[in-house]
Amino acid sequence: MRIEHVTLCGTDLHIWEGEYLNPFPIVQGHEAAGTVESVADPADASMTGTRVVISPVRSCGDCHACRTGRENVCERVSVLGCYEDGTLASRVVVPVSALHQVPDAVPSELAPLSEPASIALQAVRRGRPVAGELALVLGCGPIGLITTMALRQSGVDVVAVDTIEERARFAERFGAVATIALAPGQRCPSHEEVADAAGSDPARAVSLVIEATGSPTALASAMDVVAHAGRVVVVGISDRDVTLPHRTIAFKELDVLGSRNSVGLIPDGLGLIAQNPAAFRSLITHRFPFDETADALRTLRTDTAHVRKVLIMMGSGVQDHRTDLASTGAVSSSATVPSMG
Repeated sequence: MRIEHVTLCGTDLHIWEGEYLNPFPIVQGHEAAGTVESVADPADASMTGTRVVISPVRSCGDCHACRTGRENVCERVSVLGCYEDGTLASRVVVPVSALHQVPDAVPSELAPLSEPASIALQAVRRGRPVAGELALVLGCGPIGLITTMALRQSGVDVVAVDTIEERARFAERFGAVATIALAPGQRCPSHEEVADAAGSDPARAVSLVIEATGSPTALASAMDVVAHAGRVVVVGISDRDVTLPHRTIAFKELDVLGSRNSVGLIPDGLGLIAQNPAAFRSLITHRFPFDETADALRTLRTDTAHVRKVLIMMGSGVQDHRTDLASTGAVSSSATVPSMG
């Protein structure tokens, strides 16, 4: 497969800065689109020349999670660009089973966004949204924004919260009925304030909260704002400890649900892009040629208020580097593997 476009996320930045337990050296990149150049099996010959995206998750197929259809949290899960060489390369060798054809309605430079879209859709699926309910999304980065869009398409009213006003306001483009910008250190809004922001009776329940920041404080606040018998989905990732109100979880009988990677949702992500190309195009705020990837990663760190997604255009400055993804195996079960973001 010839790689043409790669988008970067916060996980890429953390790996680049050495904050995650990764094997080094490693070729990064896990959100990628390109074209099939050749196939090993003549039965797959029709795929030659096809535009595709890659599912970056590798699972063992034998552990409890895999046997129960949740290979996204395989005990020995591996992710391209995180725990084995990834897609910031001119060409990669990939199992055909990991490829998904890009619909004609999806521009090639937007296609890599199907991977973060699949993560957002997994979080929504875990939350079991009900049309007509009120939800709170904490964090207006790409995952929070796409989550907001998917919830709205499910008929849910969404209030989106961020600590950066510009990011919070941007969620209106993805369907948020209201946004709230919090000053650093300011407490999370109460359920009355969330309902009021949505134009509802202050007694309206906030029955679903999706935490997409990775902030321990935000997660603790989610337990307070969510209604009795509500659901809290944790898709944000942090290595920090969090103190949770034990009594609140039991007395409210909350469903606290983790969400990681996705199970077969990249095609759904491509479909979401095809339906909303203008919104997804607005996620790409910066573009860099391959040989300026280091500058692209620095931009993720230094321009937080304005960066949503960074696109690497692989046609410029690509080294003659070939990564054989088909021959690599899953990492050992003892490794600490963060969720993709």
